[in-house]
Amino acid sequence: MTDSRKMVALFPGAFDPVTHGHLDIIQRASKLYDRLIVAVGHNPEKLDLFTATERVEMIERHVSRLPNVEVRSYDGLTVEFARKAVASVILRGIRDNVDLHAELEIANTNLLISDIETVFLMASDQYALTSSRLIKQIVSIGGYDRDRLARLVPLDVAEQLEARLRERESPGTQEHS
Repeated sequence: MTDSRKMVALFPGAFDPVTHGHLDIIQRASKLYDRLIVAVGHNPEKLDLFTATERVEMIERHVSRLPNVEVRSYDGLTVEFARKAVASVILRGIRDNVDLHAELEIANTNLLISDIETVFLMASDQYALTSSRLIKQIVSIGGYDRDRLARLVPLDVAEQLEARLRERESPGTQEHS
């Protein structure tokens, strides 16, 4: 007897910007689920460097070869978006024990308020120390080296990141949200 239900996973995050680590999780998760929705959200505790539309486009360029992956932006609670998307699970990438500690609290809260399980996927070794926050910090203090940055993010993303940060540093430019 075959199960006609499709396993849909929701992989939420800010992806500001998307990293090789994010893309690795997406690629690996696409093999585990019938459908994977990469959900680009907004964390009110952080100032986004790129708009949601820009972040969706960045990710789409790198996942277009994965037929069961779609990228969407959302506002509000992740669990509400997961319900609307008919997701069976929320997928979270874990880099280290600090991530795990923070994610466990969120996962337990989400389960209490929504009955949606969270599944953790460990980051691959080469991406365990990669974070969007650190990448932005490196570039903003002048650490843009195309070859080195391309180890952390796709080259087109690195170029967008450098351009955006230079834009922000130029007098008279407005910040993007």
